[in-house]
Amino acid sequence: MRAVIQRCEKATVYAESDGDLQDRGSIGKGLLVLLGVEDGEKYEDLEYLLRKIVNLRIFNDEEGKMNLSVQDIQGSVAVVSQFTLHANTKKGNRPSFNRAGDPKKAQYWYDEFVDKMREKLNPGVVISGIFGAYMKVDFVNEGPVTIVLDSKNKEF
Repeated sequence: MRAVIQRCEKATVYAESDGDLQDRGSIGKGLLVLLGVEDGEKYEDLEYLLRKIVNLRIFNDEEGKMNLSVQDIQGSVAVVSQFTLHANTKKGNRPSFNRAGDPKKAQYWYDEFVDKMREKLNPGVVISGIFGAYMKVDFVNEGPVTIVLDSKNKEF
């Protein structure tokens, strides 16, 4: 699993459903998590990302140092599926997505991730897009702060 985590002031997720773009919810201060799933995922991958994301100290404390987690600030999280995080651009100019997970398995892992994030934080502070849907995300990246985590490459 690969995640791009962005510290944000606010975020709104829109997803296409029945041909219309529908508002899936908004958050205030917190994290926007773009989540990519590949084949061969295990619970250790899910648990690693959840633990890291919930505990990442990327919010400023009273001294202006990045020393607080999303839990510490009682922030919110928006989770959006993003298979393009596993793009392979080694050959040519058109990305290959053969490393992205099989859609049915990937949806299972995405849904598990969202459910477990809600258990760790609070159901009311976690919103999500619709797996596999066309989406738009409107957000303000604060800092900007952007972190990339990969459960298969923990040094990434």
